[in-house]
Amino acid sequence: MANKQAPPQRGSGSHVPETHTVSGVTYRTADAEYFEKRQLKRAAGIFGLWGLAVGAVVSGNFSGWNFGIEFAGFGGMVIAFAILVVMYYGLIFSINEMAAAMPHTGGAYSFARAAMGPYAGFVTGLAETIEYVATTAVIVYFSSGYADAVASELVGIDLPSWIWWAILYTAFVALNSSGAAVSFRFAIVVSIISIVILFVFAGMALFSGKVDWGSLFDIVPDPGQTAFLPHGVLPILFALPFAMWFFLGIEELPLAAEEAHNPVRDIPKAALWARFTLIVTGVLVLFLNTAVLGASTTSTAGEPLLDGFRAIVGDGVAAVLALFALVGLLASLQGIMFAYGRNMYSLSRAGYYPKFLSLTGRTQTPWVALIAGALLGFFALNIVDLAGGADGVAGAVVLNIAVWGAVVAYIMQMISFLRLRKRFPNAKRPYRSPWGKFGAWAAAVVSAFIFLGFLLNPSYLPAIIAIIVIYAVMLITFWLWGRHRLIMSPEEEYALSGGLDVVDLDDLVAHDESDATVQDAAAEPDPVRD
Repeated sequence: MANKQAPPQRGSGSHVPETHTVSGVTYRTADAEYFEKRQLKRAAGIFGLWGLAVGAVVSGNFSGWNFGIEFAGFGGMVIAFAILVVMYYGLIFSINEMAAAMPHTGGAYSFARAAMGPYAGFVTGLAETIEYVATTAVIVYFSSGYADAVASELVGIDLPSWIWWAILYTAFVALNSSGAAVSFRFAIVVSIISIVILFVFAGMALFSGKVDWGSLFDIVPDPGQTAFLPHGVLPILFALPFAMWFFLGIEELPLAAEEAHNPVRDIPKAALWARFTLIVTGVLVLFLNTAVLGASTTSTAGEPLLDGFRAIVGDGVAAVLALFALVGLLASLQGIMFAYGRNMYSLSRAGYYPKFLSLTGRTQTPWVALIAGALLGFFALNIVDLAGGADGVAGAVVLNIAVWGAVVAYIMQMISFLRLRKRFPNAKRPYRSPWGKFGAWAAAVVSAFIFLGFLLNPSYLPAIIAIIVIYAVMLITFWLWGRHRLIMSPEEEYALSGGLDVVDLDDLVAHDESDATVQDAAAEPDPVRD
């Protein structure tokens, strides 16, 4: 079995790299020059990681979540929210344990690779790529509408959507490529601003007299149903993907492991603080935004928070209000773009994706991966536009693809947690999940129900077809080409050592190109581990 084999030696000074075949895939041991071109820079403490996690998610408070009310009513949405609170606690506790044990940029791919082998690692990593690239595209789509409204109202500029998409992608690729320190500072600032906006809305709603608690249940119930669950119990299943927008993206923190000063300590703490922050903001928005507009209006609103502001203060300051909402969207745009850049970087560094995608350059950021993800997203948005925009089927396809990718990645990570506990019992675990196996099972079961909801809801069928096509193409490509060209990256070395070898990129770059083994490098002082 792969996890019981001794790791092969790293590349020597020879011009012909060593190759090793394990579990049906072939590895090449790369030399120090390979990793020198693929370095990241440590720039984040707990506060920066908190900002990254909150920023990646906070736009879900501004739009997207409310469509779940149309499926299940306000009562069903509250139940869906409560279920997801439990699911995400189990998920984050489990991910924190694995991230502390494997402080590599690979994140979900790394966990599944160690637990179930290279094919499972590829499937899981691809699911996260789909999730983050599609989520970025959805946020760019919504942001362009807000940006055009602000520009049209304040300066009289009205641009076609594709130009706004190009501007947003270009600006945020440049921001994320300028250096990790800049990215983390931006994440902190926009996260704080977004939270302030949400609390200002809550205060205005409570003191304006516009809150009508009775309107939470103004959806006319179906025959035999109640005002609390106007369409019955089953639609709660269909509301879960929309309730995920309150939390979708918080799981990205392990992707920042090689850019955190102390990932073993700081990622678990930042994840839990971010989790608490998002529960508070989610409760405020779910109850107050719906109580201001009424459940029936909220359920179909394209801009529910903005509409809530308008209901309180009128349309006279609509442009300013749209600017406020845009801040929240841009916070998530930066955070999710960071995630797809690191996800693609780690898979590329290990050879699952083309290796040029992991080049980092002078700023030590994965600028090639950032550009590649932007091009994919821009292409997807143009397909959306040709298919009828947000009112056509393609708009729902992109949003549902993002949620589907997340759900698959969640299930695979929870299976990985359970298998790692069994297969790597002696691996060092600096952080252990307080919920243990129960947390992983809880998150896996809820994720499986969300997945089932996709299969049962006919409106999700186009997204499922699109994902099947993507996976078929990528898996065939990996089988024919990629599996014979893998690189012995830190994530792969950890898996092959049985969880006993924690190696970061600094070890690989500084390594003397002699016949030293992976075990020798693991024995050197490691500031992250020791």
